[in-house]
Amino acid sequence: MNFTKKFFLFLFLGCFISITILNAQKITRPKLVVGIAVDQMRWDYLYRYYPRYQDGGFKRLLNEGFSCENTFINYLPSYTAVGHTTIFTGSVPAIDGITGNDWIDQITGRKWYCTEDTAVSTVGSSSKEGQMSPRNLLVSTITDELRLATNFESRVVGVSLKDRASILPAGHTANGAFWFDDATGNFITSTYYMKELPSWANNFNKLKMPEKLSEKEWNTLFPVSSYTQSTADDVPWEGLFKNEKSPVFPHRISALVKQDKGNIRTTPFGNTLTLDFAKAAIEGYNLGNGKATDFLTVNCASTDYVGHKYGPNSIEVEDVYLRLDRDLASFFSFLDNKIGKGNYLVFLSADHGAANSVGFMEDHNLPADLLPTDEIETNLVNFLHQKFGVDKLISSSINYHLSFDMKKIEDNKLDYEDVKKATVSFLEKQPGIQFAVDIENIGDAPVPEPIKTAIINGYNSKRTGPVIIIPEPAWYGGRSKAGTTHGNWNPYDTHIPLVFFGWHIPQGSTNRKVNMTDISATLAALLHIQQPNGCVGEVITELTSNIGGK
Repeated sequence: MNFTKKFFLFLFLGCFISITILNAQKITRPKLVVGIAVDQMRWDYLYRYYPRYQDGGFKRLLNEGFSCENTFINYLPSYTAVGHTTIFTGSVPAIDGITGNDWIDQITGRKWYCTEDTAVSTVGSSSKEGQMSPRNLLVSTITDELRLATNFESRVVGVSLKDRASILPAGHTANGAFWFDDATGNFITSTYYMKELPSWANNFNKLKMPEKLSEKEWNTLFPVSSYTQSTADDVPWEGLFKNEKSPVFPHRISALVKQDKGNIRTTPFGNTLTLDFAKAAIEGYNLGNGKATDFLTVNCASTDYVGHKYGPNSIEVEDVYLRLDRDLASFFSFLDNKIGKGNYLVFLSADHGAANSVGFMEDHNLPADLLPTDEIETNLVNFLHQKFGVDKLISSSINYHLSFDMKKIEDNKLDYEDVKKATVSFLEKQPGIQFAVDIENIGDAPVPEPIKTAIINGYNSKRTGPVIIIPEPAWYGGRSKAGTTHGNWNPYDTHIPLVFFGWHIPQGSTNRKVNMTDISATLAALLHIQQPNGCVGEVITELTSNIGGK
């Protein structure tokens, strides 16, 4: 072999070896990550209705994926905006600033909605429902970090009926976030993201899906007698649609949806609408087929609306999960065909759970009641007035937090610590209150774990009051015993599902305790990217053993 041939042979071998090494060192990532948050989904729903689920929905997640069976929320209060934020930031309200759906600015006294932004305008409607953005969120999200890690080649899209559940998960740098406008029945967005809706979104809105989905009314998917995991159809602790005399099937919703498109939210068809729009977003943005990993966040919110109206033990809630199971099966099949099995990563969790209805608990001789927060606040104001000679020392109460009028305290030369001590002492004596805590002196409070840590994690001095109320177990603030709500530390509110499925995810489960804050930390490890800048979670190492690439 002459010199020239040897030279080209060695050159070829050198290039081949270099390419091989580069390929071996290439970071492996899925084509698409889909984060699904099922609103108000208690962990036990995975198994309460398991025998009735299809093979392609929840059963597929559990049987092919990895379930973290003891996943808990580790902050207070357990509300919607806070949950969605924590899932996608790995942070807590003390750091990320999202302390509730609403909060009181402790400096100005102004009430804020979590995603309100008067500097932007609605896109896709003439309503003000699009004056929203993620600017009140103080930290980055896992979706932001993915965009940063790929020099913004990754595309991120958020979808929900709720603005907050679309905007906060999608983060600051999202390509788009879309939510439902009750006035028009359309999905809309804001000028924070774009000047006009994409053509694919306009085409979807033109289909008038809310009307079409509700045409056949809401009847049970199966014979009503087969819903043995639920109470009777007609019980006094369930809510009513407009013009209904009793909370029984079938629910005549078609006319209601025509009158007010927002009624679709409180039906299982709101989830169908959301997942159909998510499919359209995947098609419209061609997610999963770009140069880098894309990320879609999806919130199924109708489970929350139905849960609030009927409570966890209703036939309505059982039916909405059986129908969601079918919708998820259809969605996963769509991903199989569009992205390819094994090419996408899905995780499913929830923003919070829900308490059993007070009426249901009472009917079964279980302790529960409503906490009369308005009455307690009025009595507290009167008590402090009598003790300190100054009226209305309480400036606000929201999210179980109490705030003080600091100007009145200073002008009247009152001892702030004495006012707080008197407040705590009064509250501790009220029926339904288990603990009242001066958070600024929580080290001295006889509050057990994990409640103490949850209080600290939820306290942001600029957005929450310094005294918090912790109700007795199964007590919650409200005015009606119909339906239910959430917000407390108890497992019914804080024990949530967490299942990973798809790309490089091993089959199995763990009963090791995991926190909601661990989700983003784990995603960062799986994707080989930086954790969000407020993340306090830990990696779920059972999920990272199958990752390739370094």
